[in-house]
This record gives sequence, structure tokens and C-alpha cells, in this order.
Amino acid sequence: MKIAVISDIHGNLVSLDAVLEDIRRENVDQIICLGDAATLGPLPSEVIARLQEYNCRCILGNHDEYLLQPHLIYSYTHEQPIINAVQWCHDRLSDEEIAYLSAFPRTMEIAIDPMITLICFHGSPKSNTDIILSTTSSQQIDELLQPSEKHLYAGGHTHLQMLRQHKGSFLLNPGSVGLPFAEFTAKGPPRILPWAEYALVGCTEGRVEINLKRIPINKKKIRELLTVSDFPPGSWLLQQYQ
Repeated sequence: MKIAVISDIHGNLVSLDAVLEDIRRENVDQIICLGDAATLGPLPSEVIARLQEYNCRCILGNHDEYLLQPHLIYSYTHEQPIINAVQWCHDRLSDEEIAYLSAFPRTMEIAIDPMITLICFHGSPKSNTDIILSTTSSQQIDELLQPSEKHLYAGGHTHLQMLRQHKGSFLLNPGSVGLPFAEFTAKGPPRILPWAEYALVGCTEGRVEINLKRIPINKKKIRELLTVSDFPPGSWLLQQYQ
């Protein structure tokens, strides 16, 4: 089985289409999205339509949950630009699109081989706001995942590509399609990298192959979309795509 793992699209249709074009050449069996599909970007509805078009199976990210229950954003951040962006995206989604997001599970298990199961989540299986980094301690990993050598773990949320071995298990973060970060930052706006990110996971008779990919994007097209949109953080994003 060969699976494309994407995450953190954040309403960026231009970058999503670039990734999907690359995925089409890879002849995958499934596309899995690890959450945060349709906020913090100017085209939330269009991203949802594309995920439906490709029959993409999706995990509930924290930002997806904020679209379902907008008051939850205040438990995560008090940064007004982020709050305004989530509200802007929420106001543009139809009842049908909200219902689509509400069906996302928090975790997903996929048997990619008789011996290996892909465990999918956003932050961790326990919470979509948990943070797993290359520097996260082994003790914390044990607490969040209860890892097994028979499992391959895939999560997003941090917007940082990562492939880490932990006690015989692989921990994968495909990075972000729509807003890949240059580094993890707990405070202040991040620097957005000028590409889109995703991962390929393949398994045949116990042989596992994982590829992290970076895909060129049309920055000019993103700037044009932001220029004509009243999306709240548009001016900041414009600076990122110069």
C-alpha cells in the first residue's frame, strides 16, 4: 500500500493543488489529511471541495474544531489576528461544509501491511493540541503514544517536517501543505517557507519506505488571491510570499 499523508492546509488552495498534482504522479492508494484544513487561509470552501473531490480521509485538527465550536479558540490563543481569521473562515462556510468537518474523527488506524498499522492523529492520539517535536523527550513520547514496533505514527500540528525513530517505531510529521514553518515558535508570528510539504508512506511485505517531500508553489498566484481578498491576516501573508 502507498499512502500520501498531508496536513495543515489552512485554506491554501494554491499549495494544495501543487501537492495534489505531485501526488497524482505517485499512484497512491489513499490520501490522508491530518487536520487543519480550512482556517487561516483565504479559500476555506474551495479547500473543502477539493478534499471531497479527491475522497480524502481527514482527521479533526484543532483549527477544524474551532470552526465547529468557535469559542474554543480562546482556550488556545488570545492573538486577535488568529481569532479574526478563524471567525472570517467560519462565516464563509455553509451548513453542509460544517457538517463535513464535523464528521472528521480524532484518530484513524489504517492497516498498511499485515504487520504494520498507520496511526493517524493531529497533535497526538490524546489531544489535537499536543506538540511532538524532534526534541520531545522519550518519556513524553511514551506518555502520548504508548508506542509499539507494529505501529507507524503520523501527526501534524507543528508545521514542521519530521521523521523520528522511537523504540522501533517511526514518528512522522509530513509538515504543512499551506503554512510550512521555518522553525517552531511558541510566541510571535512564524516565518513561512516558500514551498508545500507532504509525505509518502509505502509498505510491501514489511518493507517500509517513508519520503518527505517539498513541492514548489506559485507564489505569484497566492499573492494575487490575497490582494483581492479581505481575509484578515492577508497583509502579513503577502509579506511572506514576496
